[in-house]
Amino acid sequence: MKDLLTLLLCSNASGDFKAKLLLVYHSVNPGVFKKNNVVKTRLPVLWKSNSKAWVTRIIFKEWLHEVFAPSVKAYLQEKGLPVRCLLLMDNAPAHPPSLADNMDEDMDFIQVKFLPPNTTPLIQPMDQQVIANFKRLFTKALFSRCFQVTNDTDLTLRDFWKNHFNIFHCINLIDKAWNEVTYRTLKACWRKLWPECVPERDFEGFGEETGAPEVEEIVSIGKTLGLEVNEEDVEELLVDHKEDLNTTELQELQNEQQKTLAEEHSSHSEDEEREEVVPSEVIHEVLAKWNDVQEFIKKAPFKQNSGHKNSEFD
Repeated sequence: MKDLLTLLLCSNASGDFKAKLLLVYHSVNPGVFKKNNVVKTRLPVLWKSNSKAWVTRIIFKEWLHEVFAPSVKAYLQEKGLPVRCLLLMDNAPAHPPSLADNMDEDMDFIQVKFLPPNTTPLIQPMDQQVIANFKRLFTKALFSRCFQVTNDTDLTLRDFWKNHFNIFHCINLIDKAWNEVTYRTLKACWRKLWPECVPERDFEGFGEETGAPEVEEIVSIGKTLGLEVNEEDVEELLVDHKEDLNTTELQELQNEQQKTLAEEHSSHSEDEEREEVVPSEVIHEVLAKWNDVQEFIKKAPFKQNSGHKNSEFD
């Protein structure tokens, strides 16, 4: 399968807030959505798309406005906390460097700080076992789904994977995995960046428990499915991509962003042109009809029926 998507994960240092995931896919409206009457606004993720399935700066800002800011404000108000937020980000290409200077008024409670360059694997909280743990939980859910389908139907594993597993199923498994990322995992991921906020009990044994049970379950289910799989295979499947984008990929990302901007500008220009330009023959036709209406009213004036009220028409 060569299908690709990108996810953005975000949580707080208290471990009791998970932001709605941003999902970027290569298709705006997949066929499976139409088939299942999927309403994208009701999905457990914020659905965005572009041809590369990349998070661009435009998409990131949309997530910030549509998901992050309103959900964080609601969380703070619900907890009775001051409406103040510090958003920590790494220097990914999709994160606008000037974001802190271009925040809207309704987002002035958010302060943005960037982590030092090349420190993501060392201190970035989401990179400290949260993403890895999420991937393990997703893979376990995926293997469980494969086992359930092949056990309850006549489908082979190959047939299910090739012809019956799609992005709609994937989103459901993503939601399940994100919900299963524990409070303890979300707290402990801050231990390198902000040790004081992590209770000592959350340090104890965390490193040993981060993935072993899930990996063992994945291997067990895989063998039940008839796959030759071991723990090393699973860890290789789940390994994080640590390398930065190369020059070619950065150029492609920049071109993609410029293309999106150009398309939006073109679309706005066309809309404005359609609104402003009215053909002269249409104007003459409307005036002629208005003259006809006036003549008709003069010759046959309306009489109000006392038993009925006037009606209004849109």
